Amino acid sequence: MGDYVRQLPHQGSADMARPPSAATRFHIDVPLLLLLSALTLYGLFVLYSASGQDMGAVVRQGRYFVVGYVIMILAAQVSLERYMRWSPWLYLVGIGTLVAVMFFGVGAKGAQRWLSIGGFRFQPSEIMKLVVPMAVAWYLADRILPPRFKYVIAALVMLGLPALLILQQPDLGTALLIAASGLFVLFMAGIGWRYIVGAVVLAIASAWPAWMFVLKDYQKQRILTMLNPESDKLGAGWNIIQSKTAIGSGGWAGKGWMNGTQSQLDFLPESHTDFIIAVLAEEFGLRGVLMLMGIYLLILLRGFWIGVQSQSSFGRMMAGSLTLTFFVYIFVNMGMVAGLLPVVGVPLPLVSAGGTSVVTLMAGFGILMAVSTCLLYTSDAADEVV
Repeated sequence: MGDYVRQLPHQGSADMARPPSAATRFHIDVPLLLLLSALTLYGLFVLYSASGQDMGAVVRQGRYFVVGYVIMILAAQVSLERYMRWSPWLYLVGIGTLVAVMFFGVGAKGAQRWLSIGGFRFQPSEIMKLVVPMAVAWYLADRILPPRFKYVIAALVMLGLPALLILQQPDLGTALLIAASGLFVLFMAGIGWRYIVGAVVLAIASAWPAWMFVLKDYQKQRILTMLNPESDKLGAGWNIIQSKTAIGSGGWAGKGWMNGTQSQLDFLPESHTDFIIAVLAEEFGLRGVLMLMGIYLLILLRGFWIGVQSQSSFGRMMAGSLTLTFFVYIFVNMGMVAGLLPVVGVPLPLVSAGGTSVVTLMAGFGILMAVSTCLLYTSDAADEVV
């Protein structure tokens, strides 16, 4: 690096200075923004057909996207240093809200997951999807990496406490996603393979006790339905059977936009939310699904690139965890709709209808852009020094 600097002419001269771009000033990662824009537009296009040509549903989802993009841009303006300072306090507030749900929560469909404050209703567990990995990354950032055993245990306690509180609501899917987001931070911290192998062995060993003493009857039924949906064709197995029928009937090219039979004739429940990928597969075929997966892949690669290039441990762990959590959303939803995983109510990211998941995901991408912006400023600072 020193030889390179000595060869540069007119060191420190004004002609070498370049004004920051608009994207840099507003902390925007342009490739990530373009990919997210393509994904949301594709999602709205599919949603129009999946909702039965309900333009109101498309407009409502479009509003959610607008709110999501605003939150993403606002989240991108916050420096990584501030995120680190706020992390422990956000974690404590999040734990407090989860405890409050147990005593003052609003129930719906047999679950108590929401808080209502001043007429505003929100789900604290959604916020914890961002807060938990942020807090674990904050805890590990200033310690020797890979983390020692006692730090691994402390991190597991940090992610296990909110997961257990959410499991009591009950919300198994969200609890697993939050636990996974914290585990991804540990993975990005360089945790040794002996811990990973030990965790896999422990998970296998705890499968039977979890089945007997942890899982509720409806959760057990979901697993049994995944293994044999034909055992209850008109009941619990209906969704999976219809979704697999829709996916298989689409073939390579699909039946055409708004020409799917399973969704348009209402054979496929939740066609505009959790099972929207089945509508896409039926109407656009395998090539439409591959196009969507291609966009997802590019977003994942961009997220990993930001994480790899990060100069701070906190930024690297946060970027890696957010990207891997986004992958889990995709994997679980597609696996669920294809009958490879139990139905756990995980939406297809930025395609399924819904506002809460959009806001949470876009806030996460805002943090990812904050990490990317840190890279841009580091590069600019280096150029000024040269």
